[in-house]
Amino acid sequence: MERRTLLQSAAAVTTGALLPTAVSTGTASGTTTATTTGAAGTTTSGSPLRRVHIVLFDGVEELDFAAPLETLDIASKFGAPIETTLVTCDGPRTIVASCGSRIQVTAPWQPENADVILVPGGYARDPDRPGVAREIKRGVIPAALRAARRTRPVMASVCVGALLLGAAGLVRGRPCTTHHMSKDKLAEQGGKVVDARVVDDGDLVTSAGVTSGLELALWLVQRGHGIDVSLNVERVLEYERRGAVYRTGRD
Repeated sequence: MERRTLLQSAAAVTTGALLPTAVSTGTASGTTTATTTGAAGTTTSGSPLRRVHIVLFDGVEELDFAAPLETLDIASKFGAPIETTLVTCDGPRTIVASCGSRIQVTAPWQPENADVILVPGGYARDPDRPGVAREIKRGVIPAALRAARRTRPVMASVCVGALLLGAAGLVRGRPCTTHHMSKDKLAEQGGKVVDARVVDDGDLVTSAGVTSGLELALWLVQRGHGIDVSLNVERVLEYERRGAVYRTGRD
């Protein structure tokens, strides 16, 4: 039986059924935990996914933010009440992404109006080059994320965006993941690094390198709006999720 059929079958199962291994789950101790679904196929735990703010900065990787942006937009066209907003922690301005794309960001930084704050990655090795390392050195994004935690949005990251969460002190003692070349750094920041495509620890959801932003967004759609919607988005993207979602069961 193909993977999509297994996922669709899971959507119809009553609360307490396990998802198939294609979207496998786990606890911090490595044991399997249930991902539950309601009668309409929506998840019964986790925070709402309605207002998603994607944080941009100079040197941000285009695919890191564009893949979740389009995935969430497609989900909204299937009726999921998702509104995605591009923001910067410095307020409205033009940012220059890694490949030279210029993006005009017009929305203000308002974390209190976000259900999810999603942080993409960018170059993480040289603080003199636009990207994550420079933003960590500059300190503005980590400080803004640390302050935003008080409003209790879900914090999410793609690739080395997790290091910005780490610089804000948000991964300490928490299961998380990032690009394979930066896992040691994430561990130095206090994260409990997990070898998975997506790690869902309730109000902290991190994903591995670059293309895992697709898995992250699809998982957030499934978690907030059900398996059926996420499968419809997959079909439009002509993309099949790979790797595991490691879920701790924390809300």
